[in-house]
Amino acid sequence: MKKKLLGLYIKMIHPVKNEKGAQSLEWLGLAALLILVLGIISQAVSNEEASIGQVIQKIIQKITKMVGD
Repeated sequence: MKKKLLGLYIKMIHPVKNEKGAQSLEWLGLAALLILVLGIISQAVSNEEASIGQVIQKIIQKITKMVGD
């Protein structure tokens, strides 16, 4: 009986401990987010004739207006 319970426990726990698939999805999500942020920044910079510092300052001002003081 003890061997059967141990075997059942191992069969139930093994898939839970295998997190390779979930970890790769997390990395893909982070990469997609990074690409999205870089795309937004490149679009903001390409449309502006001002310096990058002014663009970043405008972005921060808009975010603080959205969040509130």
